[in-house]
This record gives sequence, C-alpha cells and structure tokens, in this order.
Amino acid sequence: MKISIKTKNLELSKSLKNLIENKINSLDKFSKIFHDKEYSNASLKKAKPEIEARVEVGRETMHHQKGEIFYADCRMRFFRNNLKSFVRAKNLNSAICEVKDDLQRQLKQNKEKITAQTKRRARALKKDLKMSPAARLYRKGRIRQEGV
Repeated sequence: MKISIKTKNLELSKSLKNLIENKINSLDKFSKIFHDKEYSNASLKKAKPEIEARVEVGRETMHHQKGEIFYADCRMRFFRNNLKSFVRAKNLNSAICEVKDDLQRQLKQNKEKITAQTKRRARALKKDLKMSPAARLYRKGRIRQEGV
C-alpha cells in the first residue's frame, strides 16, 4: 500500500507520520478482496501500486483555539473502487482514528456486498442447471415450471 501524506497549517513530525502509516496500513488486511491479479502484474512497465491512500491532515484555521479545529481526510484508490472519509475532531489523533474506523466500516461493507453478489449468482446458476431448458419460461422476472 502506498501512502501519500499532506499537511495543512501543521508540521509533519516523525511521530505523526508513524501514527498515520500504522493506522492506514492496518486497513490492508480488510482490502484483500480488491486485489486484482491483472493489475498487480509486475511485468507491466508502468506498474502502479495496488492500493493508494492519500491522507490530508491539518488545522482548519490558525486563530481558533477551541472546538473541532483539526481534520483528517483520506481517499483510498483501488483498481475499480474508491473510498473516502473526512472527519473533524478536537485533536488530531482522534481524527485519524475516526477516519480509520470509517474506512474499515466501508471496506467491510463492500466486501460483504461482493460476497453476497457472488453467492446470489452461484445460487441462480445452480437453479438454472437443475431445470431442463424446455421447462424454463421467463415471465416478469420469475421462473415458472411448466409440464412440457
């Protein structure tokens, strides 16, 4: 996973960079479903990373001292999918943690969606294979069995 970090009205310290990299790299285990073998082929001349994350952290303004003045914005790009999350918080660490949690929820939701679609297609194929071609009549999206 390639991570690009951008800051606004902040200085990127080593501890902040390590925190962001640790939180975003922990999402790599949830994104295994989005890996594409054709895209990750190393023989391609212009091989791009499989997953790219662009993280922007910063302060909204320099003159405010209280309230939700810090923000974290992360955009993850996959081969055929994009996820994004934007959070404002009172401190920078909580904003980064909330962004990670939101992206983790989105990754799990997309994974469940893909597996449900695969299972639905498999069930439909199994049902079609059991029925003879002469017995299938498609009417209003339903399959009716006729004694033909």
